[in-house]
Amino acid sequence: MSPLAILAICFVVLTIIGIPLFVAVGITTALAIYIIDIPYTLLAQTGYGSLTPFPLLTIPLFVLAGRLMEVGGMANRMIAIATNLVGAYRGSMGLVTVFACMLFAALSGSGPATTAAIGSVTVPAMKREGYDVPFAAAITASAGALGSLIPPSNLLIIYGLVSETSIPRLFLAGLLPGFMVTVLLMITTYIIARRRGYGGDGDPFSWGPFLRAAWDGKWSIGAPVLILGGIYGGAFTPTEAAGVAVFYSLFVGLFIYRELTVKKVIDALRFTALLTGILILLTPTLAFGQLTAFYDVPAAVQEGITAITTNKYLVLLLIGVFYIFIGTFMESLAQIVLFTAVFLPLALSLGVDPVMFGIFTVITCEIGFLTPPLGANLTVAARISGISIERISVAVLPFIGAYIIGMLILIAFPDIAVVLPNWLYGPAF
Repeated sequence: MSPLAILAICFVVLTIIGIPLFVAVGITTALAIYIIDIPYTLLAQTGYGSLTPFPLLTIPLFVLAGRLMEVGGMANRMIAIATNLVGAYRGSMGLVTVFACMLFAALSGSGPATTAAIGSVTVPAMKREGYDVPFAAAITASAGALGSLIPPSNLLIIYGLVSETSIPRLFLAGLLPGFMVTVLLMITTYIIARRRGYGGDGDPFSWGPFLRAAWDGKWSIGAPVLILGGIYGGAFTPTEAAGVAVFYSLFVGLFIYRELTVKKVIDALRFTALLTGILILLTPTLAFGQLTAFYDVPAAVQEGITAITTNKYLVLLLIGVFYIFIGTFMESLAQIVLFTAVFLPLALSLGVDPVMFGIFTVITCEIGFLTPPLGANLTVAARISGISIERISVAVLPFIGAYIIGMLILIAFPDIAVVLPNWLYGPAF
């Protein structure tokens, strides 16, 4: 049996028996280094190199900023703005949840963090209005995944670092697909709410209440304008923008809304440490990725897939199916680090823009947030709603369908992802 086959079997077995992913990848990598007699300093060098890139600071800083904005009162004001916009329609509270998640996604960069921030308010509200609890939790979980697509997205940052793609380009590329997926989720919510008879409980849209809510939430709206405007206006880099976001959220929470306390700040720091602990995956997965290059796995994959078809649309579809499957049991961060090096060369050889491929990758990863047994957003939604993941898993299926439709639209019309960055920065591919 070849060393590559031994390593593949080792990794699959360790994953199936429930060994934590970073341990499974680390053991497999160490075994590979032993078999092919590579110096063990590779792990140390990769570990140091994986944690030193300056843009990595962006991830914990944006997560911290999002959490501070949640506990500091900014999330509630975003929900109030969303309620005044769509509160009169069928399934109004569900639509409010999706819309508010879209707004908050522009602050947090994280799917689970967005789910927790908005769901902690809207799921109890939907319960009070008679919504089926699994449906309410499914709306929150699926809309919360927008936090990984709409900038500043943590997954786009990781993809940018691994693929050496411009992070500002990726952020800009996520805007239109993020809005597209938001619309698809709102349509899905509306159709189900209409069939089940969930009425609109808000008042019909009126400029007066909306403008009052917008004025009260002006500091909340100002956050994404400041962050994204500063990046694209050249005022600061994405990493500096994350630092500005933390300072902004502290200032607004402490001195404007006055809802932020020392205890809440400490809790936000603890939440950030727990959520960004997933970065421990970087060292073993990057070392594992180097081993795939050593065994020339990308070339083998390219040869195998192109033997089936050279149609780039079919190739992207095959990659999407693989990503969706692997996302059921693998963390999105590890998925991006491991497989970008495998599939990106193939996509580039077929003329796929690396920025578009990044957005495509993240959309497929979002589906992984919604599929058991891993399903990070399902876990958060289950904790908020007080019901089992199994019940939410059934209710979330229509929303997974919405994401798949979004993926297919992006494959068919890739310009959706690249039109804005190409307009602002010029073509990159």
